[in-house]
Amino acid sequence: MPSRRECADALRFLAADAVERAKSGHPGAPMGMADMAQVLWSDFLRHNPANPKWVDRDRFVLSNGHASMLLYGLLHLTGYDVSLEDLQNFRQLHSKTPGHPEYGATPGVETTTGPLGQGIAMAVGMALAERKLALEFNREGFPIVDHYTYVFMGDGCLMEGISHEACSLAGTYGLGKLIALYDANGISIDGKVSGWFTENIPARFKSYGWHVIADVDGHDALAIKRAIARARKTTDRPSLICCRTHIGFGAPDKQDSAAAHGAPLGEEELAKTRAALNWPYGPFEIPAEIADAWDARARGKKLEARWDVLFARYAEAFPAEAAEFRRRMAGNLPANWEADVAKLGEKVRKAEESIATRVASQHVISGLAPMLPELLGGSADLTGSVGTKGEGMVTMEPKTLGGSHISYGVREFAMGAIMNGVALHGGYIPYGGTFLVFSDYERNAIRLSALMRQRVIWILTHDSIGLGEDGPTHQPVEHLPSLRVMPNLNVWRPCDAEETLYAWKTALESATRPTAMILSRQKVPFVKRDPDTAANIARGGYILKDCDGLPEAIILATGSEVEIALKAAESLAARRIRVVSMPCTELFDEQDDIYKNMVLPHAVRERVAVEAAQEDLWRKYVGLDGAVVGMRSFGESAPAKVLYGYFNITVEAVVEAVKKMIG
Repeated sequence: MPSRRECADALRFLAADAVERAKSGHPGAPMGMADMAQVLWSDFLRHNPANPKWVDRDRFVLSNGHASMLLYGLLHLTGYDVSLEDLQNFRQLHSKTPGHPEYGATPGVETTTGPLGQGIAMAVGMALAERKLALEFNREGFPIVDHYTYVFMGDGCLMEGISHEACSLAGTYGLGKLIALYDANGISIDGKVSGWFTENIPARFKSYGWHVIADVDGHDALAIKRAIARARKTTDRPSLICCRTHIGFGAPDKQDSAAAHGAPLGEEELAKTRAALNWPYGPFEIPAEIADAWDARARGKKLEARWDVLFARYAEAFPAEAAEFRRRMAGNLPANWEADVAKLGEKVRKAEESIATRVASQHVISGLAPMLPELLGGSADLTGSVGTKGEGMVTMEPKTLGGSHISYGVREFAMGAIMNGVALHGGYIPYGGTFLVFSDYERNAIRLSALMRQRVIWILTHDSIGLGEDGPTHQPVEHLPSLRVMPNLNVWRPCDAEETLYAWKTALESATRPTAMILSRQKVPFVKRDPDTAANIARGGYILKDCDGLPEAIILATGSEVEIALKAAESLAARRIRVVSMPCTELFDEQDDIYKNMVLPHAVRERVAVEAAQEDLWRKYVGLDGAVVGMRSFGESAPAKVLYGYFNITVEAVVEAVKKMIG
């Protein structure tokens, strides 16, 4: 039977050999964390390599994602569909082993990590989802939701501000099944962190309300095992285990130095390391007895089989709850979804309310919440302003975690990453709100939701200079077009209550794409549409007001500027003018050429776009010969009506632009 150190050394050399073969990567952290990983994965982690999506598996998050070869080595050794050839193709095009862990690319990878700090924050979301699902579905004698979330993280993760935001919330929530192991090796890219990172980490986490186990030898398997066992016994708060490690463990000339961080050890140093650790095997060579010791397939099969028996008994005793749990974890909408949302649409159309789209969104949430118990909303200390709390929704109480609306506090970035973690875990559809201008604070989390293809809904209100007196610090100008260029993100800017409803419906039906809702502070008029016109809202762009025959000019608009476009068309009633509302350019671009040419005929080059945002994106629709009525500078502090006049985003400006084209 091989020793723990021999098993850990297998991980070390798989990492070092893969980095050496790729001629790039990070060998130091995997070599330093190998003992921690061996104990966790061999003694504690509940998972089934044959079914990486088993719903009651423990979640493992490698927050310091540059140490990806540690995770790939673990997946290979324990029996996931990650072959030795996959390890040898580390960092190569379309391999299962990309430079940083990518959700969806590698079986067993729970989340995309690499941007430091986001992994631990997403783990908070996973642990939150586990706790809430357990409270909702578990019954006495039937703990069908009962798993841990484990995180490895390094100095870099704890330097990033998001770790403060998220870990503070985790302590407030009392997430007892969240256990983080801190790889305290004292080294980052620039060298020893003592020159720029000197805070007392155990004291910091104690102040958050965490259970802290300090000063654990990260290369002593027994000490690590005792620490994890202690952490698992602490059920009322998350645990931090501080492990003292050596980056590049075993490398005679590079251990404990930045030289081991982000570059191959080199053939000579790798040979010296093999000798120092008494590892007589060649590159990627794992002795059979060590491979057998790591193999977790038989154990994983038994663990899932036991859970299957438990769930079968649960389904007999609680059939309705079991069916709902299956639906929720599969990410499916309810069977009566279409009928219920159609009724909500009828209600919206009958009301014909001229309200701000942030208010319209809140009304939609109120209507959706009874249909979708999986909706889990929240805001970054702006609940009343952004309208994320629907009628009848209860704010989550920190100690019991009851309620479906979360007060995240002024923590936009953590809110975003936690929502990503909730979505990745499954069972809930998260949404969260802040002002559009503050999307910069959560932008990297938005990007990860798009990269991982997660159904996360970003509520971003106060969408233009229309918010008025708060001035340019709060008036988004460049944010809307900057979000539109992000791949796999639907950006909706509805013009009224009906478009807002369609935005929500589309967002909830988009299981593999996040959505950004760009909503107004100011009131906008309700626009009456016939059913065929309304149905085209879901296409992202459609003819809202048409003319007889081929139009002489087309006015395109979104959001609050649709009112300006319609009034401009009225002023040009003697001419053939078409008004196109384009609430979601991404969806419009995905339509077939026949539809797009029907809305925006190639023959009509006389086009004017109007939007209170930076104007460059609209050139793809109006062309170089077209006109854009928009923003070319930052805003000013004044009432909204004054600002629209000052920046010449007016009916008169649109009319003038059209007349200049058509005479």
